[in-house]
Amino acid sequence: MRFAAIADIHGNCLALEAVLDDIAALGIRDVVNLGDHLSGPLEAARTADVLMRRDFTSIRGNHDRWLIERERERLGSWDRDAHDQLGPDHIAWLKSLPATATFRDEVFLCHATPDDDNTYWLEMVTADGRVCTADIEDIEARAGGIDASLILCGHTHLPRVVRLRDGRMIVNPGSVGCPGFTYDVPAPHRVEAATPDACYAILERTPRGWSTTFRLVPYDHQAMADLARRNGRREWASVLASGRVR
Repeated sequence: MRFAAIADIHGNCLALEAVLDDIAALGIRDVVNLGDHLSGPLEAARTADVLMRRDFTSIRGNHDRWLIERERERLGSWDRDAHDQLGPDHIAWLKSLPATATFRDEVFLCHATPDDDNTYWLEMVTADGRVCTADIEDIEARAGGIDASLILCGHTHLPRVVRLRDGRMIVNPGSVGCPGFTYDVPAPHRVEAATPDACYAILERTPRGWSTTFRLVPYDHQAMADLARRNGRREWASVLASGRVR
């Protein structure tokens, strides 16, 4: 089995199209999509249209859930930006997506953790705002009861592989469309990929176990940074231009 995993597109249609072209050029037909498809100040409706035409195994992320659960007045800035572009068909598509899924009976998909779409799994934030790898005991505790040999998650926008001590593997493919952000829970911190390239992962089952390849795909990131700036989102413009929050 060989397939691609994408996550955290956040309305960046140029990045998505570049990644899909790269996947096709490699001859890969199967793609799984781990959520947070649309939220952000970019091209939510156009991104939704591209995804809705594809037969991907897709799940919803925390931002997708907020878009379908909350009134506009209760949405954060990322979600309001997307909400104002979306039509009824787009919302209906988001509502159709499950919180988790199993791909081909052997790969478990979730957005953040198996039971919470808004909690870091493979990373932890220290009291002074440093983002580092989570303790293996905490990672394994959240993987309890999952029989799959391969588990995929997104949410933190950072490509990472963690091998559990029982042999199972957890992979975050990184972010297609948003290579960094700031957040204030549990302490103020920055997440930065340090590159503006779109990121995804290729997973392949081999006789020796699962193999992971991360792909960094260049695209016209400056066009998206300029769009974010025109839409009044300076932090977005910074991270799209450089992969760093400035």
